[in-house]
Amino acid sequence: MANRFVLNETSYHGAGAIQEIAAEVKGRGFRKAFVCSDPDLVKFGVTKKVLDVLEKDSLPYELYSEIKPNPTIQNVQTGVEAYKKSGADYLIAIGGGSSMDTAKAIGIIINNPEFADVRSLEGVAPTKNKSVPIIAVPTTAGTAAEVTINYVITDVEKSRKMVCVDPKDIPIIAVVDPDMMSSMPKGLTAATGMDALTHAIEGYTTAGAWELSDMFHLKAIEIISRSLRAAVDNTPEGRADMALGQYVAGMGFSNVGLGIVHSMAHPLGAFYDTPHGVANAIILPTVMEYNAEATGDKYKYIAQVMGVEGTENMTQEEYRKAAVDAVKKLSADVGIPADLKEIVKEEDIPFLAQSAYDDACRPGNPKETSVEDITALYKSLI
Repeated sequence: MANRFVLNETSYHGAGAIQEIAAEVKGRGFRKAFVCSDPDLVKFGVTKKVLDVLEKDSLPYELYSEIKPNPTIQNVQTGVEAYKKSGADYLIAIGGGSSMDTAKAIGIIINNPEFADVRSLEGVAPTKNKSVPIIAVPTTAGTAAEVTINYVITDVEKSRKMVCVDPKDIPIIAVVDPDMMSSMPKGLTAATGMDALTHAIEGYTTAGAWELSDMFHLKAIEIISRSLRAAVDNTPEGRADMALGQYVAGMGFSNVGLGIVHSMAHPLGAFYDTPHGVANAIILPTVMEYNAEATGDKYKYIAQVMGVEGTENMTQEEYRKAAVDAVKKLSADVGIPADLKEIVKEEDIPFLAQSAYDDACRPGNPKETSVEDITALYKSLI
């Protein structure tokens, strides 16, 4: 069986990278941008940094900001109608996963109108045409949506998140500029950073992992582990490293899938509006313990790149525990809660567990699981 690997056509990295947007727009002959960004980024002037680049070169745009932290079907539908009226011919997504996921869904529907029912995009939809061209500018170091073939939309009516997987949605250009992330508050920096670490660890251990993806994931774990604390303290070096680390993780997991950490986190976002990174961070160590028996010697290398010394002399049980402990320590150091007691109600667990089992990420888990197993995992965290 052939292993497929899909990456961006072009990416820019480093402070000031957003200045490259104008040249790309003009070089590709684009006429007008439909800019997707969330209301807070607009309010606090983060979006304006990119709009200033467009305005400096007299490049027209229309701004769309009806985007929630967990973007909804309605956000997408409203965006599709606004795009049609705008006269735009490309998208710029400025923000975290919410803005980029919304842009991806809009771009796919515009060029594949038979999928106007957003629910029809769940899973691996048989779309025929590539998305409207997207330039993705992340403002958080976590989702790596700028380099992935995935997007997640919330179905409010059913209290669930839909994971959509489509190689035709990948942005043509990723502009990873740590200056766009400098205004992130500590809590959001910590949560998105732990989301990135979850991507790297789940991608490294998922059932679909292979040598090429392992290379990306191990390096991502190393970069994130050494830089997240500094990024939370808002050092330029920490921000720059996290911007890179989360992108490298995205290059890997987008191509091989994830596991039940994400499956369990998605219902928390849909049901309680829990920030995705926080949910992942809390769940990750518990699921690592659960999956350990199905991961061979991979936890040894996770522990090594996270800075644990002496792993070569450890038993399998010892290095597996060392890897989990290293993740727990990093999570605690950046202020993530240790459990779900303040989030999950026990009476909701049957619904959450079934939703997690039905989630598109669950089949990638390295260990076969069941609704009962997932129920027990949730219960262990409250």
